[in-house]
Amino acid sequence: METKIWHVTKENEIQTYLEVAKLLQAGETVAFPTETVYGIGADATNEQAVAKIYEAKGRPSDNPLIVHVADQSQIHEFVQKIPSNAKKLMKEFWPGPLTIILPLQPERLATNVTAGLDSVGVRIPEHPVALGLLAVAGIPVAAPSANRSGKPSPTSGEHVAEDLLGRISGIVFAGKTGVGLESTVIDCTLEPPAILRPGGISQEEIEAMIGPVISETKEMTKQEAPKAPGMKYTHYAPKAPIAIVKGDTTFFQKQIDLAEKRGEVVGVLVSDELEEHLRKSEYMVGLGSKAHPEEIAYRLYDRLRYFDRTPVTLIYTEPFEKVGIGEAVMNRLDKAAGGRYIKQSEES
Repeated sequence: METKIWHVTKENEIQTYLEVAKLLQAGETVAFPTETVYGIGADATNEQAVAKIYEAKGRPSDNPLIVHVADQSQIHEFVQKIPSNAKKLMKEFWPGPLTIILPLQPERLATNVTAGLDSVGVRIPEHPVALGLLAVAGIPVAAPSANRSGKPSPTSGEHVAEDLLGRISGIVFAGKTGVGLESTVIDCTLEPPAILRPGGISQEEIEAMIGPVISETKEMTKQEAPKAPGMKYTHYAPKAPIAIVKGDTTFFQKQIDLAEKRGEVVGVLVSDELEEHLRKSEYMVGLGSKAHPEEIAYRLYDRLRYFDRTPVTLIYTEPFEKVGIGEAVMNRLDKAAGGRYIKQSEES
């Protein structure tokens, strides 16, 4: 498949939106930037178009997709109702990195968008290019992250091309994304609402608006059907296995040394604070300061993808405080590591 490339400028943005909209309306798949990560979009009402997303990504068919719209009025075309809590969240955080799960009207969206569930996750992205092309297309667009399933999500057009060039109809290049991690997903079909995936809007921010919510970000069994992306399968992982090393600086350095003695080529992914106290190594990359967790979130996927361009056979990283967006950072690292930790208290 030939993949058309657009580089958005002020001079060509309207023409780009028209061309992308035409492809989406024709049942094709196009990747575009949002404020979270790049997404691969298709007409959410077209079963065959949505199937192309799953095929391009190699995504399990029971993993539901998030629907993106340009205007809140579009939601009424395919959801049964909007609970009062959801209305408050929409008013405060839309456009923005918050996906809200709502009860679905039957036969309004392609069944493979929701993996057969009676609910759907929807959001309005806060990115001028995403909003522009969605408005011109005038249709609800299903858009998971534009990467091969399981890999780190793309935060630039170049990342998308690495994974999906020749697999989709087009890629809209418009620089790097802002948040760098996927949207928060909250299920407003439940009372109290439940956060299914942490992301760019923190639990603290949500609770300040609607009161206490619960968290259901635990691992799922093979038999359970996920209500949101990122709940069931290993995600966000580079080729080399990852372990999260929980201990002091001396313990962390010892793990690197032991792995190298075993013949491993070790990649090291750490904060500025820890990097200062470790012995420098060829494949050590920094995420930024712990004082600025939003920087760590922004850089995480780009740094994980860096290791795929190196000969590393093992990656060690550190845990981060689960406060604010740090909760989302740890969710992604835990998924990427498959829950593998090396803890100082458990050293043999």
